[in-house]
Parts: sequence; structure tokens; C-alpha cells
Amino acid sequence: MDKKQNIVQRANEVFNTEIDGIKAVQSKLDGAFVELVERCSDTIDRGGKLVITGVGKSGYIGKKMAATLSSVGNPSVFMHPVEARHGDLGLLQKEDLLIAISYSGETEELLAVLPPAKRLGVPLIAIAASAESSLGKMSDFTFEMPVPKEACPFNLAPTTSTTALLVLGDALAMVLLDQRGFTKSDYGRRHPGGAIGRMVTMTAADVMRKPEKSALVTAGTTVKETLYEMSRARSGAAIVVDDEQRLLGIFTDGDFRRRATGDEDVLKREMSEVMTVDPVTVKSDAMVAEVIKVVENRRIDDLVVIGNDGKVAGFIDIQDLPGLKIM
Repeated sequence: MDKKQNIVQRANEVFNTEIDGIKAVQSKLDGAFVELVERCSDTIDRGGKLVITGVGKSGYIGKKMAATLSSVGNPSVFMHPVEARHGDLGLLQKEDLLIAISYSGETEELLAVLPPAKRLGVPLIAIAASAESSLGKMSDFTFEMPVPKEACPFNLAPTTSTTALLVLGDALAMVLLDQRGFTKSDYGRRHPGGAIGRMVTMTAADVMRKPEKSALVTAGTTVKETLYEMSRARSGAAIVVDDEQRLLGIFTDGDFRRRATGDEDVLKREMSEVMTVDPVTVKSDAMVAEVIKVVENRRIDDLVVIGNDGKVAGFIDIQDLPGLKIM
């Protein structure tokens, strides 16, 4: 076996070991996991927050867990055990729930902060390999998550255990999202500055070109006149409407190029002869995320936006979206 094959084989072994670890923890998703979810949900219902603590690799995963939980509507923070012994313990309130993470359950820095935390009257949940560990014995409840082995050849470096913990945290966050009725709009409100937030809070009406800035023509408009309107609007397509501004069709620069190769009189043709009937449309109240999905699935660059009155409300040119920091 050559060096390249050895590399790939070893990488596959790591993947398989960690997948087995995830499956092992998945098999523990029974009543204990339900209790974990319910304790977290009850805490948030009474106005408390989830305070996650851990050291080393578990601490890094704990930070990610807290961030994900908060992003889907479950107030959560990460508290470093060492900093907690020097003042950060003050962020704990009686309504909170302290979630301590340590695979071995024997991490000294973590165990040292738990007695003073418990004296504040804060309930303690442990996430560890065993409820018989020191951490488990100090806790009010332990979610056990043993894995068969680490991907490390010495079975020492946290690999499989941290991967499984990461997935467990995501499962907890997503279940709480469902249980608490968290919506896409709720998510967007918590991400106002990013592309994700814009996609789930903005609608087609927010990103479309208004009719006055679009190329709107009638069925009797010639191709030559239509191209002028498209140039004026700096648009790659023209929308064909009737007298009541209801959609009849669309004509794109691609349609023109295809026509021009075999029709010398194309500039004299009227839209009724050359337009594409029944083009792809979206409703004006469709979320931008839906617009992106339509664009990607249909592989198109231009979308007609229809208002609640059934009339053309505007036009979306896919080239406009990067400027709005959406794509």
C-alpha cells in the first residue's frame, strides 16, 4: 500500500470511528434525553438561561452549544470554570440551569467550581460518559454519553467524544426549537446583520425592482422598442403586460439572441410573437429564501413578482441580489 492509500485509509478509519461514536450516543436518546430537553425548556419558561461550562476541548464544544442554543431562541451562555472562580460565577441566577460538560467527569478545574455554584441554588446537569464519575455524583441529573473509543490511536485525545458531544448539542438545540415553536422569522430577527437574516426576514417585495424601474411593455410593442426599454431599465428582460398590468409573458436578452440568428426581421416582431408565455413568477410576499430556491431550482436569472391583486408588482434580476448582500 502506497503513502497516498495509507493516508486515505487512516482518514476513513477516523471517520468510521467517530460515526460509530455518534451512533452510540444516538442509542442513548431515550428517557434521559427527554429529561434533558424538559429541564432546559422549563428553565427558559421560568425566565432562566442555560449556562454551559467545561474545560479544554469540551469547553470549545460548550461554547458552540451555547451559541447555537441562543441563536434558536434559548438564552444560553458559556461560563469558563476558572474565570467563574474569579468573579464570573456572578452571572448565575437561581432561575438558571448549569450544564457541566466533561467526558471523564473528573476534570479538576470544572469540579472545583461546582460546589460554590450549587450553593447559589442553581440546579446542575452533567453531560459525561458515566453518572458514577465525580461530576455525575455531584449533579442533580446526568446524561450519559459514552463512546466506544476515541479516534486517537492512544485513545486519549478527545476526538470521537467531542464530535458526539457536538451532535448532541445540535440535537438538543433543534428539539428545543421544535418544542418551543421557534420560527424562521424568529431566527432572522436574531441574525439582523447577516445574509441569513436578510433571507428569512426580507420578502420579494423588498428586493424587487419596482415597475417604474423595470422594462414593462405590451403585447404590441416591437422587439426594437422592447430592447430600448430594456437598455433604459438596465435590465436583461422585459415583462409583457396587458392594459391592467397583468402578466402576459417575458422577453429576455437570451430570447433575442436566439431569435436574431435565424430571423432577419426580428426587430420588427411584436412581443406577442416572440415572448415566453407563462414565465416563472413569485408572490410579492414570498421570503427571499424562497426566491433563491426558485432561482437555483429553475436555473433562471429573471423573476416576475406578482402582487396579491394578481398584477405585476415588480421584477427580480438575480444580478441585483449580491449587491443586497443576499447571494
